[in-house]
Amino acid sequence: MSKFDTIRPYSDTEVNEGIRSVVHHPMMKALMNFTFPEQEDSVWKEQLVRTHSIRDFQINFVYHSIQKVLHRSSEGLTTSGFEKLEKNTSYLFISNHRDIILDTSLLNVSLFDHGLVMTASAIGDNLVKKDFLLKLSKLNRNFLVQRGLPPRELLQSSKLMSEYIGQLLFRENRSVWIAQREGRTKDGNDATHQGVLKMLAMGSDEEQVMDYFKKMKIVPVSISYEYDPTDALKMPQLMAEANNEVYIKEKNEDFITLLSGIMGQKKRIHIHVGDVLKDELEIIKKNEDNSNRQIQALAQVIDDSILSTYKLWPTNFIAYDLLHQSEKHQHLYTEEEKSLFERRLEMKIDSQNPKMVESFLSMYANPVTNKMKYQNAF
Repeated sequence: MSKFDTIRPYSDTEVNEGIRSVVHHPMMKALMNFTFPEQEDSVWKEQLVRTHSIRDFQINFVYHSIQKVLHRSSEGLTTSGFEKLEKNTSYLFISNHRDIILDTSLLNVSLFDHGLVMTASAIGDNLVKKDFLLKLSKLNRNFLVQRGLPPRELLQSSKLMSEYIGQLLFRENRSVWIAQREGRTKDGNDATHQGVLKMLAMGSDEEQVMDYFKKMKIVPVSISYEYDPTDALKMPQLMAEANNEVYIKEKNEDFITLLSGIMGQKKRIHIHVGDVLKDELEIIKKNEDNSNRQIQALAQVIDDSILSTYKLWPTNFIAYDLLHQSEKHQHLYTEEEKSLFERRLEMKIDSQNPKMVESFLSMYANPVTNKMKYQNAF
């Protein structure tokens, strides 16, 4: 028994048994029929039961599923920055988080296309309560973030996860993806939660925590979708927060959001990977002698990278202008794009509810507001 057994994905020796336990599941059939619509079931089943490694499962099945998702629900994925990364090198990708499954899946597709090390990716255990989804996540090299724990158990869980991330990066030469905060950004305001960085620092074996972060090769990642396929689903929570109410999720809400994120229309998608943080860490080490202030400064550095490189779409500029009743950015979108966005707004939410309209528009407009803080942003 390894100390990481409660959170780790399958090892390659366990992959075939894991596949065989789900190969006849109706959800596997639905996934494979979506991915390979021309194939007889017997063909993909035979190929699946001959699969003995996570890499083979990802390349031969998951990669094709994601390509099919892109074809069906988007106008394509573009990338930037990947050419700066080195092959056979592990990185810690700290990313803004918009979609439960696609953020990390699209990053891995891009890493594979550029011949780079793919990631082990953090996923909340609340999202894989169904046995099939748990097994699928373990086949796709996800490790579990345990949610909703009391303080003492949360501390133990954080220590375990920080150790496991260290094991992946330094011993297994495996890249890691983790979101900059717990849960997806609902309001378009991407910000790094210091708790995530404090958890990572728990695994440090260095006298100076910035030296440990340097060793991790942190790469900030910004991912942006022209249309958020779950925008309307985020409304109840945003409205509750606006009214200072406690929001309680519906029973299958996470699962519905997960499916909507995969199959809902996204139009264009862009992923940018920033530079590996090196010099910035030296400056923090020199200027801040308190570890809390160092963590605070690092969170700001990650935010600066993600916000300044975030790809803005016409939808963002339209929402900003509608929200502020301005024409400031009208040269960045067409009248047709504006009327399509307004139609979406009317179809998705109650356009007679001013608070709801404001929340919906803010979700798309906030990335513009955030990027305006950086000179020459657009």
